[in-house]
Formats: sequence, C-alpha cells, structure tokens
Amino acid sequence: MQKIIPAIGLALILAGCGKSQQQAPAPAGPPQVSFVTATEQPVTLSSELPGRTSAYETSDVRPQVNGLILARLFQEGDLVHAGQPLYRIDPAPYQAQVASARAAVVRARAAISSTQALSRRYGELVKINAISRQEAENAQTGAQQAQADVAAQQAALRSAQIDLTRTTIRAPITGRIGRSTYTAGALVTAGQTEALTTIQRLDPIYVDIQQSSADVLNLRQQILSGELSRGGAAARVRLKLENGSTYPAEGVLKFTDVTVDPTTGSQVVRAVFPNTRGLLLPGMYVRAELAQGTKSNGLLVPIRAVSRDERGNPTALVVGPDGKLQVRQITAPRTVGQNWLVTGGLRAGDKVVVEGAQNLRPGTPVKAVPLQQGGRQASQPAQTQQQAK
Repeated sequence: MQKIIPAIGLALILAGCGKSQQQAPAPAGPPQVSFVTATEQPVTLSSELPGRTSAYETSDVRPQVNGLILARLFQEGDLVHAGQPLYRIDPAPYQAQVASARAAVVRARAAISSTQALSRRYGELVKINAISRQEAENAQTGAQQAQADVAAQQAALRSAQIDLTRTTIRAPITGRIGRSTYTAGALVTAGQTEALTTIQRLDPIYVDIQQSSADVLNLRQQILSGELSRGGAAARVRLKLENGSTYPAEGVLKFTDVTVDPTTGSQVVRAVFPNTRGLLLPGMYVRAELAQGTKSNGLLVPIRAVSRDERGNPTALVVGPDGKLQVRQITAPRTVGQNWLVTGGLRAGDKVVVEGAQNLRPGTPVKAVPLQQGGRQASQPAQTQQQAK
C-alpha cells in the first residue's frame, strides 16, 4: 500500500507537466504596424494671419456754408443713399443773396443797351468828325465793360445759387450713417474741423491683413524659383471671426502694400469681402486664412506619424525594404490641415508608420499593413490576436 501512493503521485505530476506543455502559447510573430505611402501631390499652401476690418468708403459730412441747423433729416444708424438730404441750414440769408444777384444781373443787362447805343452813335459821328476819336473809343470801351459786367453778375448769381443749394446738406455716398454730433439749433461754419456725422460703406468691406515682410519675401522667391505657382485668378481668402466662427463668404485678395512698416516689419495685405448681412463692422479683429500658392510636388505625412528626438528635430519611422523599422530625420516646416508638409528626409514611395510602433525600436522586424481609411489600423487575424493575448 505504501508503494502504490508514490506511484500515483508520480503519475499525477507527469500528467500535469504534459498538460502544461500542451497549453503553452505558440511563439508570437513580428508586431503589426500601419503605414501610409508617401506620394507627391499638388499642395495648396496657406497661412493664417491677423487682420482688421475697415470700411470700403468713408465720408465725413461737413457744412459748406455758415448758418443755423433747422432740422436733421435722418435716423442715426440708417442706410442712406447718395444725394439724400441729411441736414437743413437756415436758407433765408442765401435766398436774399440770390435775389440781390438777380437784380444785379438785370441792372447790368440794362446798362448794355444804353452803352451799345451810345457806341453806335459815336461811331457815326466820328466818321464826319463831329466828335473826337477818343470819345468814340471811350463809348466803345464802355459798351464792352457793360458786357463784362453782365458776365460777372451772372457768375455771382450762380455762386449765390450754389450756396443756397448747400443749405441742404446731402449724403455724398451710399452707406451706413453714424451718430450726429450736432442737433437742430446748432451754429455751423463752412470748413469746420469737426464733422456733423460720418457715412461708411460696409458692403463690400476691406480686411487689412498684417504679414511679415520676411514671409512676403520668401513667398516671392519661391514663386520666382518655380517652387510655388499661382493661378491666374485672384487668390481667395477666408475669415475667422472674434467668436471663433468662420465667416460664410470668401474674400478676394486685392493687393499687397509696397511699403514696409519700420516699427513692426510687416506689410499690409488688403482683401475685399462681401458683407450683405452686415456681420462685419469696421475695426473688428479677424484671422484671415490666405492662400499663398500651390506646391506641385508636395509630400504630406499625418501629424501623428511625426515625433521629435531629444534635440527637438522632427523624425518619422519608415518600413525599410527588409521589413525592419528605420528612423528618418525629416524637414517639416509647416502643417497643412492634419498633415505635415515634408520637404526633406522622405521620398515618394516610402512607407511611413502611423500606428503600432509606439514601443518599438529602429531595426525591429515588423508586419506592415496599409492604414485603413479613417485612420484605423487594419484588423489582425484571429490567431495573431490570440497569440498577442
């Protein structure tokens, strides 16, 4: 009986060893990584820059004659049209000037009749030597002076009529009118420094964008060298408003100022935007996305595929021809959407690792699968998943 018990124990131990050997996992294969293939493609480059809105047209309304304001003929903040009456100045003094000028014209015309008759009469008398030639010349000169006096009085009448029409102050442009700094009963003078009100045309509206002169210079050099190209159509511009929303309409780039501000080292780039709904007001701060040009052979790499080394230089992992990971130091000067624009360190056709290589070292053999659309890693076979467990 004592000999049977050790034999049974030995059999149980051997059975447990056999079961453990049967349940031992099979050796794991190379880790799987997802990659994208670097391909050359046209890339439109843009930059986001600060800017301020300004009115398309601005007019300060000032009086051109002296007098008392009798009435204000508009509501502050309204849309006014060119030629619309805004203020009425007391016209009585100017009406009197017009009447006086008309009377002066009539008097001057009456003088013409008498001087011309005298000049004709003296012209006949001088032929028979009844008067001296000097008297005849004086009569002829008097007739000419009377005609000139008529012209002068007619000019004075027109001037008086112009002043009379200026007693009604009209809008010089179409636009949104601001607050009135003068009310009825105020005395105004011609050429005063303070404006009665201001009219601004807000549709369309300007956006003045500040861009570094160094960036403008680099852009021009890239275009001249052929690295970037610009189409014949005007460049389109998008806006982000102060509250973070995107302005619904696109603008058009008009020109770049030829002068560099010596204090800031920047140039003004002006764009024009439609403003039919009146969302944009002068003086608003905006962010403008400005298209600079198109790079015909740009390489785009997802942002998550690029990391930094201990010196801060951008690097990327690629799958080499031998199926092993390789680290590449790249040149990535800017982002385009959700990608880095790579200008050095990668070539078209390289397999850039995007997912699955977080804990892997360069030189590690890997199983590379293409990254599925949407950025998800391709599913592994069931056997591989079980082995990974």
